[in-house]
Amino acid sequence: MTRKRRRLYVLLAAMACLGVATALVLSAFDDSLVFFYSPSDVVEKHIGPDRRIRIGGLVEPGSLSRQGTTVDFRVTDGAHTIPVTYQGALPDLFREGQGVVAEGRLEQGVFRATTVLAKHDEKYMPPEVADALKRSGHWNPEASGAARPQ
Repeated sequence: MTRKRRRLYVLLAAMACLGVATALVLSAFDDSLVFFYSPSDVVEKHIGPDRRIRIGGLVEPGSLSRQGTTVDFRVTDGAHTIPVTYQGALPDLFREGQGVVAEGRLEQGVFRATTVLAKHDEKYMPPEVADALKRSGHWNPEASGAARPQ
């Protein structure tokens, strides 16, 4: 075997190892990515039950019900509403009419949340939630405490 051929084989083996490493890294990223959707996005994109996502919007007034440690409520962006069920303790700032982000899976039309995040304080709303509310026409900067453009 000549030196040129040996170098070629080493180069091809190195490229194959690099390709396998890249595929493994991208596969790991795909498993850990969680995308944010508004209720309208969920309805339009028909997201499957095997995909972990985050939904955000406002807790619909009058939709909160508790049965032991299970809490049911609806998240809305004004155009569409998604029923959410969550088992566990809710954040202290969680209440009807306030911004919320829930992480979990959509199963048979009901969002099964594993994590529920409430609005941090009266001046904060996650940017994704604010953008979704702006797109649906339900954005009220005075109610959210957001800074007004100058």
